[in-house]
Amino acid sequence: MTQGVLALSLGDPAGIGPEIIAKAWTALCHSGPAFMVIGDADLLSAQGVPVQRVSGPAEALATFSSALPVLDQPLGHEVQPGVADKAHAPSIIRWIETAVDLAVKGEVRGVVTAPISKAPLYEAGFKFPGHTEFLAALTADVPMSGARGPVMMLTSGDLRAVLVTIHVPIAKVASALTQEAIIHTSMVTAQAMIRDYGIAKPRLVLAGLNPHAGEGGTIGDEEVRLLAPAVAALRALGIDCVGPKPADTLFHDEARKTYDAVICLYHDQALIPVKMLDFWGGVNVSLGLPIVRTSPDHGTGFNIAGKGLARPDSLIAAIRMADQIANSRAAQANL
Repeated sequence: MTQGVLALSLGDPAGIGPEIIAKAWTALCHSGPAFMVIGDADLLSAQGVPVQRVSGPAEALATFSSALPVLDQPLGHEVQPGVADKAHAPSIIRWIETAVDLAVKGEVRGVVTAPISKAPLYEAGFKFPGHTEFLAALTADVPMSGARGPVMMLTSGDLRAVLVTIHVPIAKVASALTQEAIIHTSMVTAQAMIRDYGIAKPRLVLAGLNPHAGEGGTIGDEEVRLLAPAVAALRALGIDCVGPKPADTLFHDEARKTYDAVICLYHDQALIPVKMLDFWGGVNVSLGLPIVRTSPDHGTGFNIAGKGLARPDSLIAAIRMADQIANSRAAQANL
């Protein structure tokens, strides 16, 4: 078991977070990676696994093989599985803040975040679009080398798909794209491939926006006007990037062997292939942050919360991915 622990924020207590955390601990307790939950210990005890309240990461590491370690921060409000409640928002936010603070201080190896529901957080006054932006704000003053994100990457199997735009309506994607955003996203990705995955000379490919990558400007001009110049600028900066390439030929088995990460221009361009490859085991990775952060590639699952149906595959994959990135960063720091 790798020394040190990861911090795992509980997420929305009314969702499937408590259940999949308990199942993930059952799967990993003897082999690791070790993690410490930031959240409500009583809620986790109700999942039928042994729980140990701990005072910090060292105690969590010592107890991980025999009990789920929890840095207990009680909710103080009743939880009804499947029912979001804005009364939980202060605790959800505090759990994330605590996990990030521990990572910034170097007391934990990274942060894994269980799913949150944005609507009840917004009702309580939360000002960020989601987890990723909140973590970026919490770490804004933390020094780091290289280009700063956050940039969202989704992984499954051997596919790493990075997003330039995220939750943008498809009708607005073209106008939302800029050369600056494409170049910055690609720079963050290339540097993360080196630092977080130990790939000395990362190979990137940029997906086209239009069918057949625009057919030389005959099916939309974004490839000629916007994407190709961005690729040229990246290559001038020493980044191995090719494209734009037709998106419909980028994701099959042979194509994936030709690159280390694909830069996708909108949400479904990345998410559909990721979920086709491994619907249950995808991972969301935040690139370009001074701390390690991963999360499952799914939501709170309110419709199945409390029914014993939730699968922990994606959370387990996220924990393992955070461990891998933490190991890579440590190795890079020692070079």
